[in-house]
Amino acid sequence: MSVTELNERHVAATGAVNALRERLRQRRQLLLDTDSTIFFFCSCFFFLWFWFVSVWLIREFLDPMCLCFSTLQSLVIRGRTGRLRSASAPLIWFAAGFFRDILGRNRIVSASQDGRLIVWNALTSQKTHAIKLPCAWVMTISINSSNTKMFVSGSCDSTARLWDTRIASRAVRTYHGHEGDVNTVKFFPDGQRFGTGSDDGTCRLFDMRTGHQLQVYSQQPGENCSDVPTVTSMAFSISGRLLFAGYSNGGCYVWDTLVAKVVLNLGAVQNSHEGRISCLGLSADGSALCTGSWDKNLKIWAFGGYRRVI
Repeated sequence: MSVTELNERHVAATGAVNALRERLRQRRQLLLDTDSTIFFFCSCFFFLWFWFVSVWLIREFLDPMCLCFSTLQSLVIRGRTGRLRSASAPLIWFAAGFFRDILGRNRIVSASQDGRLIVWNALTSQKTHAIKLPCAWVMTISINSSNTKMFVSGSCDSTARLWDTRIASRAVRTYHGHEGDVNTVKFFPDGQRFGTGSDDGTCRLFDMRTGHQLQVYSQQPGENCSDVPTVTSMAFSISGRLLFAGYSNGGCYVWDTLVAKVVLNLGAVQNSHEGRISCLGLSADGSALCTGSWDKNLKIWAFGGYRRVI
């Protein structure tokens, strides 16, 4: 077989592959009723799987805080009609929870200002289903670790809503009480309660089953309401006794969830953040807290002596 014939066969094979790729792309577009697509930037599936397994091994056998600075270079979510506001785990730095969700349940839940919650299959990039929301602006979501089919969302209509992925037509329950946008939601460790943080400067604890508000965690206002910083992020300790709340003024309060009193303000500690706290998260063993801020710093706090590690 001559070189010319080989080149001709190569060109024909390349054309056939490209045609098949285009048919697959068109077929996938027909299966999706949203303009969002998840792109995997890996040279092959083996490399992607190896990367996932590496993350899991690091998370299981090394210091739980070592993933705080990991970046999600192999997975990019783009192209939604509205701005992406939240996913099933904080994608800014808390990579450990995100990849555990992919490896275990193979699902991602995303929220956006296009007024929809979308459940994705993280491995195939296919949309499982979409949930139309009463309020277009959804700021945050949190999945119940005790029952992964249940999750709660917070939105700009001052409400939090409980959802069941098996019931896509409506919310299971709506929770009222806040007087501002709900910026953050987080399930209590027992999976039966959840906390919310809002622009009204308060955190609130709700009973998922009854819909009752159990507690309010509120700072004392100054001369006017504008003196009260907004709540941007929150997390519960492993036991649920402590609530960590980040604020727009750079403060991070540690609340006693039973008596609704502040036991520590990390914002008053030396070398604390100088800008808005945008995210926070607890290590797997509950011994350290990581806070991220608009001052371009991540700080890790160890609670043996309330000291800043980094």
